[in-house]
Amino acid sequence: MNDAIPSLSVLDLVPVRHGQTSAQAVSAALDLVEVADRLGYRRYWFAEHHNMPSVASTTPPVLIAAAAARTSRIRVGSGGVMLPNHSPLIVAEQFAALEALAPGRIDLGIGRAPGSDPVITQLLNRSGTTSDVSRFPDHVTDIMALTSPEGATVRFTSGTEYQVKATPAASGMPQVWLLGSSDYSAQLAASFGLPYVFANHFAGEGLDRALHLYRDQFVPNETGEGPRTFVTANVVAAPTAEEAEERAVPQLRMMARLRTNKPLVPLETVEQAKADPFDAMAESIMASTRQKWFVGTGADVQGQLAAFAARHGVDEIMVSPVAGAYDGEGAEGRARTLELIATPAAVAA
Repeated sequence: MNDAIPSLSVLDLVPVRHGQTSAQAVSAALDLVEVADRLGYRRYWFAEHHNMPSVASTTPPVLIAAAAARTSRIRVGSGGVMLPNHSPLIVAEQFAALEALAPGRIDLGIGRAPGSDPVITQLLNRSGTTSDVSRFPDHVTDIMALTSPEGATVRFTSGTEYQVKATPAASGMPQVWLLGSSDYSAQLAASFGLPYVFANHFAGEGLDRALHLYRDQFVPNETGEGPRTFVTANVVAAPTAEEAEERAVPQLRMMARLRTNKPLVPLETVEQAKADPFDAMAESIMASTRQKWFVGTGADVQGQLAAFAARHGVDEIMVSPVAGAYDGEGAEGRARTLELIATPAAVAA
């Protein structure tokens, strides 16, 4: 595979900065969806994380519905719904409704991790709707059946049957993707004949092995499609390399906080991050993390992404635009990142 520019999509965690409200963060994210739609990006996904001061992406279906209403072409979806937190029927109903709202434009990315800490996991369990992780494969199968036009059949021990549909008269169904950063998720996607996404934006290890397992063990399902995969990547692009490096610092510091168990805070501005140096351990983590990111001018990042896609044999990369903001800015850095790396070849659907 040559170093052709891969197709590009977007992953959004809806970052919240110091002094910013959730309403402002969500509004900025929806503005960014419009930018991605205008520029021709292939898809725009929202992640699921809970109780994090710097992340407002807690409920992907709500954000997807808002994004679908603001766009006309781009696929919108979840990256992903953390299935252990939810009843499979509820997920199926939500995404069947989204598919009815935006036919042919809905992706259902499903993950196996809870996307939260143990306290939040317990609170979710108290609702009585969370799924047993050990039954994850069954629940994925259930969701695919429930969202299909035919629906699913419940068979009782008495021999009677009961028909269940996520929506009364589906004309289509969301495209299901399995997400993960482990051998397990790659092998499960392969066994189901489903497309697979490796969460490279936070894992960074095991990518080659996961993709090899997925491709080597892939078994086509009734659609007859072959293996299909892409990877995620943290990206910052700016008019100059110096500015790009500065805009990367707030999110790098947040990653260091996560990995050193420091209290989480709203995302800092560039100036705030530079004014409060971390200790040597955190600085080392930031430097190591930075090496796995794609940071620079638009042309630099385009070249980096093309080489990365060629190295791993993928034709699509989902970028997480993690550019920080200077004091007094909104989401200009994130929008500028998408603008600078977009080319007709990169965003061709």
